[in-house]
Amino acid sequence: MKALSTQELHYLAMNIVGRQLEADGYDFMAVNSTLKKNPQFVCLKNKQLHFIVVRPITHPKDPSVFDSTLMETIKSHASKHEARAYYAGVGLINAEDNSLPVYLNEPYLVDYEGLVEV
Repeated sequence: MKALSTQELHYLAMNIVGRQLEADGYDFMAVNSTLKKNPQFVCLKNKQLHFIVVRPITHPKDPSVFDSTLMETIKSHASKHEARAYYAGVGLINAEDNSLPVYLNEPYLVDYEGLVEV
């Protein structure tokens, strides 16, 4: 079994959030899947610009807790563009044993509450 890398976990979290954004009617203006480059999504909905930071969070960390310094920076950047800023923390947990990492092609659980405006 191969544990997912940091980049693979990031892609997985982005796919989960991206599908939700698409289902909720957001139009993607820019998508950035590079680690440490923020925001991951720049979207338009109802003529409003949205900056969305996505983070994969592994057990036992809490996906609702975010780096407030980073998010203040994103919020400031967003306000310069008359955009709203959001955090999307996606908890990814091994379905068999939460003390193990998430493995490629193995069951996992998702703990995602949706977008949190900052």
